[in-house]
Amino acid sequence: MISPNFIRLYEYFSRAKNQAVPKAPSVFETGYFPTELNNVNESEFASGSPPKPLLIARPTVAGKYPAILFIHGTCLVNSFYSDLLDHVASHGFIVVAPQIYTCTVFGAIPVMPIDGQKEVDLSTEVANWLPSGLKSVLNGGVQANLDKLAISGHSRGGKTAFAIQFGYSTDALTTKFSALVGLDPVAGHSKESRTDPKVLTYAPHSFNLSIPVSVIGTGLGSQPQTLFACAPDGVNHAEFYNECRPPANHFVATDYGHMDMLNDDLSGLMGIMAKILCKNSNKPKDPMRKTVGGIIVAFLKAYFYGNSRDYNTILQDPSVSPATLCPVESMKAKYLAQASI
Repeated sequence: MISPNFIRLYEYFSRAKNQAVPKAPSVFETGYFPTELNNVNESEFASGSPPKPLLIARPTVAGKYPAILFIHGTCLVNSFYSDLLDHVASHGFIVVAPQIYTCTVFGAIPVMPIDGQKEVDLSTEVANWLPSGLKSVLNGGVQANLDKLAISGHSRGGKTAFAIQFGYSTDALTTKFSALVGLDPVAGHSKESRTDPKVLTYAPHSFNLSIPVSVIGTGLGSQPQTLFACAPDGVNHAEFYNECRPPANHFVATDYGHMDMLNDDLSGLMGIMAKILCKNSNKPKDPMRKTVGGIIVAFLKAYFYGNSRDYNTILQDPSVSPATLCPVESMKAKYLAQASI
């Protein structure tokens, strides 16, 4: 079946002078949908204002697109992910990235992050706003198909995405998510020092999730840069995946670190901290962003549209990705070896 969005895209290129509809690109390449990034503030609309400032990455071609709620990592700024989010949007998705909280005052004075439970509650508030409010901040004939809505997050934001789906928020989650992507999720400093709410159980396949899950980890995230690692063993992607039930899948970019999916140019104090606190790769970040973005696109195409060709290709042959991915069986063996120590 031909997607209605593809038909609109065909019409878009047909109207443009000397343009032809391009061949569908790889999920690791920029998609064929032209995109734009929009910042939306809480007070920008008299009614229907979002509870938190938003960065929205979206196609500019009129149509109805699946949506993703993306939650930033600890103390990070949503704009740090703009290149990654734009990549995903170019394949026909609307990505909504709220700024749940900030860790600076006046942009320069550092403050502690809010506690984990507060982060879950605020993120749930944004999630519950989407069905009634998102349409008011979109324009140009672009609409969100919230029957195809995913939740995702990076670092502690990844743990928050799991916690929301588990129902850990103080107020009930009234929005239904159909898929979850954990991007190098982290549950604390160690097994003994986890942030609230404590979602990990340390029992294999114990997560009671009825939606498909994809967990993307980093090979360098568990290595300390200074005094600590940003994604320590025992509370990182490996344990999250171990506690997921099928149909969950796990990918690890072996040569990259916890912050390597962020933009190259990071401004402000938090940008400096992101560069120096975590063990990151000396390689260019662009292959990592394309790999992460491509996995997200392929995963959601598989479960939202039943088009699993790209996702199965990555699972069966990880070498197709721009960044090196550890084979699934090797990851399982490594995890079992660590767990037996």
